[in-house]
Amino acid sequence: MATVETAGTFRPADPAAVEALVAGRHGDPFGILGPHEAADGWTVRVFLPDAVAVEVLVKGRPVAELKRTHDAGFFEGAVPGRGRPAYGLRVTWPGGDSGYQEDPYRFPPVLGDLDVHLMREGSHQKLFERMGAHTAVVDGVEGTVFAVWAPSASRVSVVGAFNFWDGRRHPMRRRVEAGIWELFLPGVGAGAAYKYEILGPQGEPLPQKADPFAFHAEMRPATASIVQDLPPPDGWGDAAWMAARERLQRTDAPISVYEVHLGSWKRGEGNRYLTYKEFASDLVGYARDMGFTHIELLPVNEHPFDGSWGYQPTGLYAPTSRFGDPEAFAAFVDACHEAEIGLLLDWVPGHFPTDPHGLGRFDGTALYEHADPRQGFHQDWNTLIYNFGRVEVLNFLVANALFWMERYHVDGLRVDAVASMLYLDYSRKADEWVPNRYGGRENLEAVDFLRRMNEEVYRHAPGVTTVAEESTAWPSVSRPVYLGGLGFGYKWNMGWMHDTLQYMQTEPVYRKYHQNQLTFGLLYAFSENFVLPLSHDEVVHGKGSLINKMPGDVWQKFANLRAYYGFMWTHPGKKLLFMGGEFGQWREWNHDQSLDWHLLDEGPFHKGLQGLVRDLNGAYRGLPALHELDCDPAGFSWIDASDTENSVLSYLRRDRNGGVVAVVSNFTPVPRQGYRLGLPKGGVWRERINTDAEVYGGSGQGNGGEVHAEDAPWHGQPASLTLTLPPLATLVLVPD
Repeated sequence: MATVETAGTFRPADPAAVEALVAGRHGDPFGILGPHEAADGWTVRVFLPDAVAVEVLVKGRPVAELKRTHDAGFFEGAVPGRGRPAYGLRVTWPGGDSGYQEDPYRFPPVLGDLDVHLMREGSHQKLFERMGAHTAVVDGVEGTVFAVWAPSASRVSVVGAFNFWDGRRHPMRRRVEAGIWELFLPGVGAGAAYKYEILGPQGEPLPQKADPFAFHAEMRPATASIVQDLPPPDGWGDAAWMAARERLQRTDAPISVYEVHLGSWKRGEGNRYLTYKEFASDLVGYARDMGFTHIELLPVNEHPFDGSWGYQPTGLYAPTSRFGDPEAFAAFVDACHEAEIGLLLDWVPGHFPTDPHGLGRFDGTALYEHADPRQGFHQDWNTLIYNFGRVEVLNFLVANALFWMERYHVDGLRVDAVASMLYLDYSRKADEWVPNRYGGRENLEAVDFLRRMNEEVYRHAPGVTTVAEESTAWPSVSRPVYLGGLGFGYKWNMGWMHDTLQYMQTEPVYRKYHQNQLTFGLLYAFSENFVLPLSHDEVVHGKGSLINKMPGDVWQKFANLRAYYGFMWTHPGKKLLFMGGEFGQWREWNHDQSLDWHLLDEGPFHKGLQGLVRDLNGAYRGLPALHELDCDPAGFSWIDASDTENSVLSYLRRDRNGGVVAVVSNFTPVPRQGYRLGLPKGGVWRERINTDAEVYGGSGQGNGGEVHAEDAPWHGQPASLTLTLPPLATLVLVPD
C-alpha cells in the first residue's frame, strides 16, 4: 500500500459506540460509519474485520490512510475536501493481498419520502418494487438495494456468502418513521443468497430470517433468499390473450378449470420433478387437448414442506424453485396464454407457517401475526394468522395479489380458506376466541382486507378474476363491494359438491330417497357466481379417489362417474376438476409421485372417461346454452325434478338468444325404454353427449344419435318425445 499523508484532523468515534458496532449491537450504523463532516474536511470510518490496512481513494487516487483504532477491524481517519466524498477503499488483508471495494455507508438513503409515507399508511400499491432485494446502480456503482420491515428490531443486518454470513459487517440503516431497514450493498448481484440477521427489541438474537419480499429462494431444505430482479413488464408474447381476457373470464363465458399440483401431475426419470419449461409444453398441451379453458395451480409460492402442497408458504412473492427459476415460471404463464388457457393460482393470505426462517415473530415481536394466540394461531393447521388490522400487513398482502397479476400476468387468484378468515371462532371452542368490537364472531378486519384486495385487483389488473373457497353461507361473497359484498368474481359451491358426492356414493337402489341432494343446489344456485368444484380436497386424507367413491362393480363405477360428470358439466356454474379425475385414477392422490398415467393403456374405461371429459368440455364451450347464463336463473328450468321412483332428472339450459339444450340423467343401472320427455319444441333432437356410448366405455345403449319430438304436450312443455335412457347415464340433447 502506498504511503499517504493523512490530511486534516478527524473526529474520533465514541468508544462505546465502536464497542457496540464491533460486537454487532449497534442499531444506527450510519451514525458512526461512512463519511461524517468535520471542521476541515471529512471523517471516514469503516469496519472491516480482519483487514490490516485501509486506504481511501477518490477517482482512483489515494487521498488518505485510515488508522486502525480498534483491533476488531475498526478504521477511521480524515479525508480532505468540502463536498461529500465519493470514495472507494483499497483494503489490505493478512498475507499482503489487497483489493478495491466500495463502502456501503457512503451512499444516500434508498427509499424516498413518498415511499415511506405510502408505506406508513399502508397504501403503497407497488410495494414489491421498493421492498426486498433489487439490483440497482447508485452513484454509478452496481449493487443491490435491500429493504425490510422490522420496526421493533434493535439491529438488522444483511448476511450472505458475500460477508461470510457475519451480521456485524453490514448492519442496515433504520428508517424510524416507517420501521424499515435499508442498505445498498455494492458488488452484490443477481443470484446471491442472503438472509436478514435480526436482534430483537432487547438485543436478543433471532433465527436468521428469509426476506418476506424475496422474488426467488433456495431449493428446500435450504432456506435463504436469492437476489432476483422482478420480471420485466415487457417481453411478453401474450398481448392477444390479455386484450381478450376480460371477455373470456366473465360470467357468460365457458370456464372449465383443470386443478393441478405441479409436483405430482407427472414426474420425470427417477421420480424427479418436471420443470416449468416441461410444464409449458406437456401440461399446457394436455390441458388444451382436453378442452379446459383454465389451469389452476395449487400454491406455487415458496414453501418449506412438500406435504403442505404449498398451502403453508414462506415466500409469497417467489415462485417455488422446485421447478425452476422465476424466468421459467414467467415463460410457463406465457405458454398458457399462447395456448389460450388462463392461469389461476391458489393464494393463501390467511395464515403462514411457524418455520423459524419465516414471518413468525419476525423482529422479536408478533409483527405479521396477532400476539394473542386466540387471534393469531390456527389450532387445526399449527400456523399463524395474519393481523389484518395492521396497515403494513394489509399492504403486504394486497400488494402481493397485485404482484402476481402485474408481474406474472396471472389471470386470477383462488383465495384459500376464506371461511377461516371471516369467523373469529372458526374451529374454536367458546373460550378460545376474542369477539369483535361489537361482540360478534365476524372478523371485521379480515372482511375489510378481502374487500380492499378485490377492489384493488379489479381496479389495477383489467380482466382478472378472484375466486373464494368459502364453505359457509356468508352472504354476497361474489357480489361487488359497493353493493355490500366481498367483491369476489366467483365462489366455490362447496354445498353442491358435498351433497352431490354423497348422493353418488349411495347405492342406486336407495337413490330414490335422496334425489333432493341433486336438486337442492338449484334453490340457491344463482345467489352467487358459483364454481362447481371436484377438487384435491375430495381425494386425500383417506377419502379415496373419485372413481372409488362410486358404488358397484368396475363397469358401474365408471358408468356412475360418467353420468355424474354429464350432470356436472350441464349444471349451472363454472367447472373445476382435480387432475387424475379426468381418467379415473384408482389410487388416492399422493403428492410425492406422478399420476397413474399408465391406466390409460389398460382397457377401455380410463381412456373412455378421459374422452368423455374432453367431449364435455367441447360441448360446454361450444353450446352457449350450457355456459352463457351459468349465473342467471333465466338459463335454467326443470323439465322434471320429481321422478324419484326412477331416479331420473331432466332440465333445460338456455342462452340469451333462444338456444336451448335438454339434459336427462338416469342414476340407476336399469335402462328405461320409452321414457317420455317434455320439450319446448318439436322436430329432431340430436344426442350431443351420451355418457353410455361405447367410445366412452359404456354399453352403447341410446337413441341412434337422434330422436324426433312430436307436438304432444308433456311435463308442461308443448312437445315431447320418447327416449331410451341408458343405464347410469346422462344424455345431452340439442335441437336440430
